[in-house]
Parts: sequence; structure tokens; C-alpha cells
Amino acid sequence: MIRLSSSGKYPLELPEGHKFPAEKYQLTEDQLLYEGIISPEQIFYPDFPDDETLLLTHSKDYLEKIQNLSFSESEIRKIGFPCSPALRDRSLSSAGGTLACTRNALESGISINLAGGTHHAFYENGEGFCVLNDLAIASNYLLNSKKVKKILILDLDVHQGNGTASIFKSSEQVFTFSMHAKDNYPLKKEKSSLDIELKTGIKDKEYLQILQNEMDKIINQFQPDFIFYQSGTDIISGDLLGKLNISPEGCFERDLFVFKTAHKHNIPIVSTMGGGYNQNLSVTVNAHVNTIKAGLYVFS
Repeated sequence: MIRLSSSGKYPLELPEGHKFPAEKYQLTEDQLLYEGIISPEQIFYPDFPDDETLLLTHSKDYLEKIQNLSFSESEIRKIGFPCSPALRDRSLSSAGGTLACTRNALESGISINLAGGTHHAFYENGEGFCVLNDLAIASNYLLNSKKVKKILILDLDVHQGNGTASIFKSSEQVFTFSMHAKDNYPLKKEKSSLDIELKTGIKDKEYLQILQNEMDKIINQFQPDFIFYQSGTDIISGDLLGKLNISPEGCFERDLFVFKTAHKHNIPIVSTMGGGYNQNLSVTVNAHVNTIKAGLYVFS
């Protein structure tokens, strides 16, 4: 049974008018259940990661700040969320979800986190709506426990995975591939193993061709034995924080290609939701639902 992690027990508490659509997580889960795409038995609620696991990725001082909610005002502004116990618990739950999904994917081939993809979190600081880097935490867990040897972090969010790139900048076991809008946040980009900077307004055909070409080369040359897929839907036209012009259909084709590639090469894959801030919330929710549909279809 393909399992999906939910952090629904720890909803984000945001002030009215905040531009981050926190409700998208619960709406996506509700839509999956309503359409019968998944059953309630497939959803699980993860435990928090232990400190030993978190310290493989983040500094002790930074974890103490998270646990004690002792961020400075400037650190809070950089993260972009109000500092609260809800933010701490949500971040821990989201990281725990991706961690648990890695174990599930090793058995079933795929597992999906209905949250996660917090790729702007660095070794000792958070930013851009990201507190803990769940992709890095789960990757370091897999490597430290010697469950895999080489990991591909495939980041197709509209924003560069700068925190992930920084954490693994010296690693030969983790290939960080970020395909993002060139003229978008973060202003200062980090160096991934491979960065593809896309022009503003790029459309489906060109986008998909670039992805297919680069993905095939990475699989053949790096030969990863595990994939983390940051499947942000903020590439879709009309996204408030994106600058690309990909249709919902093009985004679905992207997802199908990624999952089919993993399945074809027998590489376990974990998908995390990442960004999605369309001016029409239903577009974002439907796009996240379609990502999950694609994964379940390919691995069913």
C-alpha cells in the first residue's frame, strides 16, 4: 500500500492576509479523500525526528532556537512566519513525514508527504517559509544509516533550493538538481550540483524538453539509488510568487515524467509538496492533487 504522510495535526497558524496559503495542505488531503484517490488507511501522522537525526543536518545552536522559540526579530522576518509553538511543531512534523516516507519508499517504491519540500532552510538558519530542511534531513538519515549510497534531490519548485544546495555543496553522494526561474527569489543563489535557470514566461514544450534532457543525463551519469522530488506547483501561470508560464496540464506531464523515470529505473522516490501560491487557490490544490495522482498511477 502506498502511504502518504500528513501534518494535519499541526496546522500553521498565520495572521489574516498572510500570502502563504496554509489551507492548501488540508484542502489537498480532503480532495484526495473526496475523489476516492486515496483511502483514510493510506494516511499516517509521523513522529517528530529525534535530535540525533536532526543534528546530522542542522547545528545544535539552531535546533535550540527552534525548540525554545528563541529567534530574533530579524530571523523571524527571514523565515516569514510568526514564531509560535505551532510553527515549531508543524516544522518537526513535516520533517518527520519526509523521514518516514523514505522508509516507506524503500519498501513500496514511492511515498508522498502532503507537506515538506522546505528547501530554503540552511544548516544554521531558516528563510523563505522554511525552518527545517526535510529533504536534507531525510537524505542524511539514509546516508548515515547506509541504506543508500547516492541520492538525487530533484527540485522543480519555481525557486532555487538554495538551502539544500548549501548543505550538500561538498557532498559526492548527493546530487542537487534545481530547475528554477532565474529572475526570482532567492536573489543570491547557491551553487547546486546542477542549476538550470529558466527565463521568465517559459512555456510547457520548452520546459519539458529541458527537464527530460537533463534528467536522463543525470540518471545515466550519476546513477542515484534514491530520489527526493520537490514537486512545487508554483511553476504554473498565475502563481503569485512564480514567474513561469506552465499550464496545469504541463505541470501534470512534468510529474508523470518524473515518476515514470523513477519507476523505469527502479529507483525509490519520495515526493514532497513544496510551493504553490496561485491567485486562484483551487488551481494550486488541483495541481498538488494531480502530482499525487501521477505518482499513484505510475506506481500502482
